[in-house]
Amino acid sequence: MGDAEKSEDLQRAELLLALRKRGLRERQVMRAMEQVPRERFVEPAFRPIAWQDLALPIDCGQTISQPTVVALMTEALELGPSHSVLEVGTGSGYQAAILASIAGHVVTLERFRTLADSAARRLASLGFANVEVLVADGREGAPQRAPFDRIILTAAVEEVPPALFEQLAMGGILVAPVGPAEGTQFLMRHRRGLQGLETRELGLVRFVPMLPGVAVVL
Repeated sequence: MGDAEKSEDLQRAELLLALRKRGLRERQVMRAMEQVPRERFVEPAFRPIAWQDLALPIDCGQTISQPTVVALMTEALELGPSHSVLEVGTGSGYQAAILASIAGHVVTLERFRTLADSAARRLASLGFANVEVLVADGREGAPQRAPFDRIILTAAVEEVPPALFEQLAMGGILVAPVGPAEGTQFLMRHRRGLQGLETRELGLVRFVPMLPGVAVVL
C-alpha cells in the first residue's frame, strides 16, 4: 500500500507516534495536533497526504510547515490558556489553529490578503473564535494589540525585528527560525526577563524567508 493510499486515521496515528519519538511530551500540544484537521488547511491535491510529516505548498509561493516542526515550535512556547499570542506569518492558518486550541487569544499577521482571507474562513468554519487574522507587515508586529505573552515567527529572519521584542511581555517567550534564506537556520527561543533576553537554540530548521511589507497583489 502506497503512502497516498493509507487511510487518514493510519497516517494520523503514525504522525502522533513520530511526535512522541521526537520527544514531544506536552499533552496539550499532542491533543491539539491530533484534533486540528490538517487536511482542511492544505490544497485539495495534497489532502491524501495531509497527515504525513511533510511541508506542503500553499498559495502565494508559501508552505504549510511539517507537523513535527509545528509541534516543536508550539511546545517551545510553553503555552497556557491565559496567554495572548502573536503569530507572524499566517499562511494556511494551521499553526494559528494549533495555537488557538491551547491559548486564550491569537493575533496572526499575514502579508498576502489571499492567504489571510482563506485562513480566516477556515478558522471560522472550524469554530476558532479566539483568532484574529490581520493583513500587516509582520516585521512591525501588532503594536495596537501588544503586549503579547508569546510570539512565534513562521518565516525565517536573519535577525528578529526589534519591534517584535518590544511587543513581548515581561516573562514572555518568542520563538523564531533565524538565519539566511539560503543558509543555515536555527530555531531560537528567547525569554524576556528582568536581566534581558535569555536565548536558547533548539535545532536546525528550514523555513521560507520573511518578506517585507504587505503584498500589493495577491
